[in-house]
Amino acid sequence: MAGPTYALLVAQFTTFLTVAIHTILYERAIYPKESFLSARKYNFPVRQSRHPKVCQWITDAVSAVEAELLRGTVARVAVVIVGSDTYRPLERFMFDMARLPVVPAKELNTPFQRDGDDMGEREAQSGRLTDRTMTDLEEQLRAVMSKLAVCSSRLKPIPSGCTFTVSIELKKESDPPIRHPQPWIPAQPSLQKSRSGMTSDYNSSPERGREGVDLGGSSIVPVRTVDAGEMIFELWIEEGKAKDDIVQSSNSTE
Repeated sequence: MAGPTYALLVAQFTTFLTVAIHTILYERAIYPKESFLSARKYNFPVRQSRHPKVCQWITDAVSAVEAELLRGTVARVAVVIVGSDTYRPLERFMFDMARLPVVPAKELNTPFQRDGDDMGEREAQSGRLTDRTMTDLEEQLRAVMSKLAVCSSRLKPIPSGCTFTVSIELKKESDPPIRHPQPWIPAQPSLQKSRSGMTSDYNSSPERGREGVDLGGSSIVPVRTVDAGEMIFELWIEEGKAKDDIVQSSNSTE
């Protein structure tokens, strides 16, 4: 058994992303909590929406992310919580993928080769190194899920009626994913720093705001860095400037 491939890494991440999106929607009460069922993943209790259309939207969006990851174009993936009145982002759950390996298309299913001594090479060939890495990865993903499961305690509340979308930020040298059918559209100007920002067309919002005004948010809540073999990514939460405006407006009316 050889080591993991880039295609396998992408499949593992997109599985995790699917679970993370369901968890975020539950924790931030985007849909009624009774519309979620209990499940387990990474030996950890998680929540999953039981609404068929919500599940299909998430599946389609993650599939679109997977296609771009396999092309090697993605710098970051974001799950964006959007206000129902202004359509400005209130929160962004950011998955920084910039440290994933860069692999040519013809090598997507080629096992990674690790530098090291002869013992390390024999372990990789026998599969023991792969098993150890996979166990470490599952432990780290479980730790991430435990942080997401309590994220609401670290975030300011959001108003009712919010919606969400999934967006990607492309690497500077990457071309935008323009093809038919078209699952991606340019993000609203407030999240644009260049042509790199693309948002999923499955749940799009009107374009509003000045260019780049909502990038980075007003505060950042770190979650965790995952570092297991070739799988390296960082997760943090940005609380948007529009969220501060809502809080200040609420305080002024009390």
